[in-house]
Amino acid sequence: MSAEYATFGLTPALRAGGILSGGDYQLHRDFVDFVVDGRPLLFRLSDLDAVSPLASDIPPAIFTAQVRSLLLETEAPLPSGRYIVYGCPDCEDLACGAVTAAIEQDGEDYIWRDFAWQTDEHADLERNGYHGLGPFRFRGADYRTALAALLAGGAPGTRRRVLLIGARVALLAKLAAALRTIGVGADIAHDADGVPADELRGYGAVVFGRSVGPAERDAVRAAFAAADVDVPCVDGRAPIVPLLVARTEHALDRSPPEQRRLTALAAPAPSASAEAAAGADAEVEVTSSCRVHLTAYRVDRLARTHTHEVFDGVLEPGRHRIPLDPRTVRGESYLVARTAGAVLTTTVRR
Repeated sequence: MSAEYATFGLTPALRAGGILSGGDYQLHRDFVDFVVDGRPLLFRLSDLDAVSPLASDIPPAIFTAQVRSLLLETEAPLPSGRYIVYGCPDCEDLACGAVTAAIEQDGEDYIWRDFAWQTDEHADLERNGYHGLGPFRFRGADYRTALAALLAGGAPGTRRRVLLIGARVALLAKLAAALRTIGVGADIAHDADGVPADELRGYGAVVFGRSVGPAERDAVRAAFAAADVDVPCVDGRAPIVPLLVARTEHALDRSPPEQRRLTALAAPAPSASAEAAAGADAEVEVTSSCRVHLTAYRVDRLARTHTHEVFDGVLEPGRHRIPLDPRTVRGESYLVARTAGAVLTTTVRR
């Protein structure tokens, strides 16, 4: 079968979890994504909320079996030599729908072809095929080297626990419960004194509560540095749990910045004129066509949280301006932008 050569690689990725409006939530999932010609394959599938079968939270034996399956060392799991490339991030059930492809060898080369959306054992390529996607021909040596590295322990490490630091634990307890709901472990402590280095290495981020001062923050950072851990820190002063969950999810994102779908979120301060202030915008940048959900939060003088859904729609690659309603985004507010695989936050001051 003829097809132009494409490069094959792997990269760490995540399906960002979060607390959504109305009390709904979505689970956090870390996985290894496929990179074709320098770009994550998932980005070519528009607004698809899915993960690859190489997820970090599956048992090691199953992870190894998935890798060997992609190396064609075992029988294909579906008829006609088809393999699941991306599946449901919540239950991984084929009935929920999955992206599948036929994978075969041609001499030393590996070929991925006939991509389709599949909900049962047989794919209908005419109705549900991803026409125009592939076929991709990968050089055998590069393909095997990338996947074999996973078998040798080269899978990107994941640290799905976060350490919450603070003396006032009411907000931190709510945050910990919310993070555990989406599958991220959380521990609460006053500081990091006396915590063994091996234990510190298990954390992927640190959240500082409102009561933690500069000296205490520096001491926690020093403890992690002594354990040889470069851990991102999250400012937890805003008492808004969904916002803090989003900031934590962003801190846990280990994917290379150049391979992220959601790359920028900003709310530039308007000019002094009333007319410009009325037309204030948020700026969102995406690298591929995807659905973006933009939510605004603010806390009033009575410490009540107000939530406003700003935008929910599909954006094409590029930078976009989204109008902000000055009646709902005023004073100090916060914006959270989500796609299926990324989340960003920013502060709005009006």
